[in-house]
Amino acid sequence: MPTTTDGFDYIVVGGGTAGCVIAARLSEDDDSRVLLLEAGLARTPAAKAAPPAWPTLLQTSANWGDVTVPQRTTGTRIPIGNGRVLGGGSAINAMNYVRGHRSSYDAWAKAGLTTWGFEDLLPYFMRSETTVGRNPELRGTSGPLRVGPPDPPNPVVTAMLEAAAESGHLRAVDISGGAEEGFGWSDLNIVDGKRQSAADAYLAPAMGRRNLTVVTQALVHRLRISGGRCTGVEYNTGGETVSAGCTGEVVLAAGSIGSPQLLMLSGVGPARHLRQAGVGVAVDLPDVGENLHDHPMSDVVYRAARHVPAAMNNHGEAFGLVRSRPGLDGPDLQILFIDVPGHIPDADVPETGRGYTIAVAPMLPQSRGTVRLASADPGVRPLVNPNYFGDDRDMEAVVRGLRLAREIGEARALGEWRDREVQPGPRVTDDADLRRFVLTTLTTYNHPVGTCRMGVDPRAVVDERLRVRGVERLRVADASVIPFIPSANTNATVCAIAERAAELLRS
Repeated sequence: MPTTTDGFDYIVVGGGTAGCVIAARLSEDDDSRVLLLEAGLARTPAAKAAPPAWPTLLQTSANWGDVTVPQRTTGTRIPIGNGRVLGGGSAINAMNYVRGHRSSYDAWAKAGLTTWGFEDLLPYFMRSETTVGRNPELRGTSGPLRVGPPDPPNPVVTAMLEAAAESGHLRAVDISGGAEEGFGWSDLNIVDGKRQSAADAYLAPAMGRRNLTVVTQALVHRLRISGGRCTGVEYNTGGETVSAGCTGEVVLAAGSIGSPQLLMLSGVGPARHLRQAGVGVAVDLPDVGENLHDHPMSDVVYRAARHVPAAMNNHGEAFGLVRSRPGLDGPDLQILFIDVPGHIPDADVPETGRGYTIAVAPMLPQSRGTVRLASADPGVRPLVNPNYFGDDRDMEAVVRGLRLAREIGEARALGEWRDREVQPGPRVTDDADLRRFVLTTLTTYNHPVGTCRMGVDPRAVVDERLRVRGVERLRVADASVIPFIPSANTNATVCAIAERAAELLRS
């Protein structure tokens, strides 16, 4: 028999970015008893605090180690970074804290979520951050996360920004704020030379509260659903099964892979798939696990003519938001400036210190995939299929982006840094060759979203108040509710969603 604990007003499943924000905000009310459950560890390895070392965290237990199913377009399996530690993605990511362009959120409003446009989300973006020297009508000045540009910036990235301006692109005053197009310095979650995760900023100051209980290494294996109502969760920690009861609401914040998996393990999802997986059906909700999309990435890599100084920050210190073609409502490409050479090693790629990268990612991908159960066993990771480049419009955008990146890379401002292009290489010039290069070197920006889509249509998994359809007292509040991915790294957006979720719960 499982151990039983009751009396919680809120149970938050997942101690990643969203879970840390929600648990900290809910526990500000002294009368609310909050339980936060995280499957991973309380802390990352020591490398967490050293910003340039962040890629090493993907090879540790702080990452779930998820890998996609073989992709139809490439035949390959692509690793996806996914935090398994308090702080989640914000504890292992590249620390870019940026909003998408406002047009990518206004697309949510145009789809019927009329209270989720950019202006609606702006107070929650601002609530999460403290910035200095920015427009106080657009940027926060008193939030938990202290964000700002790289200090000091890498000189090769400075040269790449100059090259973008020389190539005719706009120079943005605050490209991280969501109101501009063009190129500029990225805001980063780096404070006094160290990473600041959501666990550092939100959860750590709340840990002394008597009404907040945080349990790590706690794998939730099902939601307790009875009579159409969620009454708690069951989880395992240290070999012991615990049944935790909740008099208020359960909030899923386990991310775009974990949240749909837990719903389906609990019998909430597409009925046919659940039966095939050996799970009894509680609520037939066909779109659970649908609408998975992500930002793929492709690199233009240069061998440097001079030594590139060692990174002091996160490697990707500056970026641009641009349009791949006229007639779009907003920018659909991010071009990222990186002070190390490439993601995909080969014989021509130089060692660190002897190269740099201009990366291209389609920000508004049309391709859609799925998350599906591999087993009814909660310890078995689900089947993840982002379907990268399943829609050819994404490939068309990336090919145009690679050409824009090359124009910047050949500008005079980079003359003293540039030796030669090594990837794709000067022989790769026509569209067919560029397409082959993109597929051969496919990697991900690690921004999966959308698998518990928010919407006003009957197939949406959650409504505009983040409530799961067909189950009372159950909400989802993480990247999985995003209907269309924003034109940015997703961490700042998840913080804003979580801030709003906490307000909705408290109201």
